[in-house]
Amino acid sequence: MHYPRVNYEMTEAELEELLEACKPVPYIKVGNYTPPSPQDIANRAWRQLGEKLGFDPMTAKPVQGKGQRFFTAVPTETEFQREERLKRESEEDKQRRIEELKQKIEAMQQELKVLLSQPKED
Repeated sequence: MHYPRVNYEMTEAELEELLEACKPVPYIKVGNYTPPSPQDIANRAWRQLGEKLGFDPMTAKPVQGKGQRFFTAVPTETEFQREERLKRESEEDKQRRIEELKQKIEAMQQELKVLLSQPKED
């Protein structure tokens, strides 16, 4: 089954964390302990971002022509989770639109009230 790619945008702070994680760091091997490699650290940072934003970090690819914060990846949510999220987002959009319209109606009613209270011009 082919999973669709989704566009993602990380925050500036998330980008800084990733860039910081990708920087090589000097280390000294002590005994049998080997510190994580820069690749391991970068992979860990992408895994954490994937958990936070809901995508498979191994599928992340940059979006050409956009900044470093933009990428595509395969979401990790199931079809049921996707359907539920889409329903929830649709309801949230609907409620937001209802509030916007209520505010516009209120403003227009206030304007109408002011106009109706003005004396007629002859």
